[in-house]
Amino acid sequence: MAKTILLTGATGFLGSHLLEVLLRERYQVVILKRSTSDTWRIEHLLDQVKTYDVDQVPVEAAFEGQQIDAAFHTACNYGRNNDPISSVAETNLMFGLKLLEATIQFNTDTFFNTDTLLRKQLNDYTLSKKQFVEWLKKKSGKIQIINLKLEHMYGSKDDATKFVPWVISQLSSGAPEIRLTKGEQKRDFIYVDDVVSGYLLALEKSYRLPEFSEFDVGTGELVTVREFIENLKDAYEARFGKVSTKLEFGALPYRDGEMMSVKVDNRALSDLGWRCKTSRAEGIRKIIGDVP
Repeated sequence: MAKTILLTGATGFLGSHLLEVLLRERYQVVILKRSTSDTWRIEHLLDQVKTYDVDQVPVEAAFEGQQIDAAFHTACNYGRNNDPISSVAETNLMFGLKLLEATIQFNTDTFFNTDTLLRKQLNDYTLSKKQFVEWLKKKSGKIQIINLKLEHMYGSKDDATKFVPWVISQLSSGAPEIRLTKGEQKRDFIYVDDVVSGYLLALEKSYRLPEFSEFDVGTGELVTVREFIENLKDAYEARFGKVSTKLEFGALPYRDGEMMSVKVDNRALSDLGWRCKTSRAEGIRKIIGDVP
């Protein structure tokens, strides 16, 4: 009998890709969303899932309706729109705790959490995410916890306000210049399909994992932001022809507390049998191919 997976954040970037693959792999999926959520990414899948609007019914309703075998928690608030701290904490900490309590109460086997490789004190988002992980560690004796730490994920159907889609939109609109920092920050850019495969493998192998385990989900290859953006522009011009948009590196200062590099160690995930299949060049070609 197919396992039943509860998924939060299904209408978002990562969640929508996870939902697609979970259904393709014949899992039963229950999603939690808000009644006001924009479902454009998953409209074609809604008739294949059971949906609960958590602004209208309690989280527990999803567990009372069926036995949940595993919960995939991808919902988050990045705090990008000057959201108050309380809103960021409500989504990233309090909602997560409500979900965790329900999974323990209703004897769910495994809780998969979406974490970040960015440091705790960088901003409100990272602080709230790391605080939630501290709670997960505290409660891991009552439910198996698998914590997946992501860095810079990109791919199709990403939010238009995110960095990579924003740069592409500037190129598409013929902006005279794109004002950027010097771009010396080193990041691990990973295509969303490879992130999803990490989640699915962890689900498949969860029976051999301890009560609490963590995995860095990254290619293991760091590249400067400048090089990635230059690669992006080159790929755009290869498809659409030369553009006049100038990349003005150094026009903006680094943000306060900017991390100039991240540490990504994907050996634990690789030991489970995971491999990154999408090269940076291929991933960039894919997202440029999505441009109308």
